[in-house]
Amino acid sequence: MNDFDYLDLDGKLLRLLIAVHEEGSVTRAALRLGVTQSAVSHMLDKLRGIVGDPLFVKSGRSVVATAQAGALVAEARELLDRLHQFGSKAGFTPASLERTLTIAANDLQRDLLLPALFGLLKEEAPGISLRVIPSNIPSAELLRSDRCQLAISPRPPEGADILQRRLFNDSYAVFFDPAVRPPPADLADYLAAEHITVVYEPQRNLDIDDHLKSRGIQRRFAVSVASFGGIRAFLKGSNYLATLPHRLGGNQLAGFARTATPFACPEMPMYAIWHQRYQHDPMMRWLLDKLYRVSQGLEPTA
Repeated sequence: MNDFDYLDLDGKLLRLLIAVHEEGSVTRAALRLGVTQSAVSHMLDKLRGIVGDPLFVKSGRSVVATAQAGALVAEARELLDRLHQFGSKAGFTPASLERTLTIAANDLQRDLLLPALFGLLKEEAPGISLRVIPSNIPSAELLRSDRCQLAISPRPPEGADILQRRLFNDSYAVFFDPAVRPPPADLADYLAAEHITVVYEPQRNLDIDDHLKSRGIQRRFAVSVASFGGIRAFLKGSNYLATLPHRLGGNQLAGFARTATPFACPEMPMYAIWHQRYQHDPMMRWLLDKLYRVSQGLEPTA
C-alpha cells in the first residue's frame, strides 16, 4: 500500500505518462513537454508512487512500458479529454491560454501556413507555444491518440471520427534549374529527362506520381527523397525535372524555374484534419478560424 492520495493525480502527470509512452524516451518526452529531464524523472517518481508500479523500465537507450503502464495510457487519454471538456465549458479566453499546441504538417504546409498562423495566435494568446511534428501520410491513430490536435495534409485519413475542412487547392508544376537546362518543350522532352520525386515512408508515392502511373506515363527517376526539403540539393546544377506542388516555388524551391506540366493533371487539395473530440471545442474553433484566414490570404497560383 502506498502513501499517496489519488487526489495527487493531475492532468500534468497524465500528460507525462502519455508522452513517455509514445516517445519511448525520457529525453524526448522532456523536449515534447518543454521541461527538463530532471522534472520528468521527478514527476515519473511521483506517478510511480501513486499507481504502485515502475511504469517504464530501461531497454538500451530507450524505455519500455510495463503492462500496467500500457493499460493506464488509454485511461489517461480519456481522463485528459474529460478535463479538457470541463475546462472548455468554463469559457474560452485566448489571452489566458497557457498550453502547447501540436500540429502535424510536412514541409510544404509547415512553411506555407504555420509561421503566419503562429503570428496570429500569439497576438491573442501570448502564452501559447507551438510544436510541429511531421505528418508524413497521416493516420487516424495520430489524431485518435492525441499526439497532435491538428494535422494539415492533402490526404485525410479515413474514419467516422476524423473531421476535415478544405483550406485551399494547389496545382502542379515542373521545376528545373534554368542555369542548366530549358523547360521541357513537350511531353516527349519531359519523358526523355530524368526525374526527382518524394516517396514518404513507408513507400508512399505522391498523388501526382500515382496519377501519372495510372495513365501509363512512365518516367525515369534518378532520385527519390523522403520530403520536399530534400529536392533542392539534387535539383540544383542538374538536368533533372521535379513535378511538384506549385506553391513550393515560394519557399523550399525558391530560385528554381517552373513551368506548366505537359499533360492535364488534377489539383492538389489541402485539408485541416482533427478528431471529433474537438468538434465543439472553442479553442479548436478559434484555431481553425485563424488557419482558414491564413490559407485564404495565400497568393493564387499562376
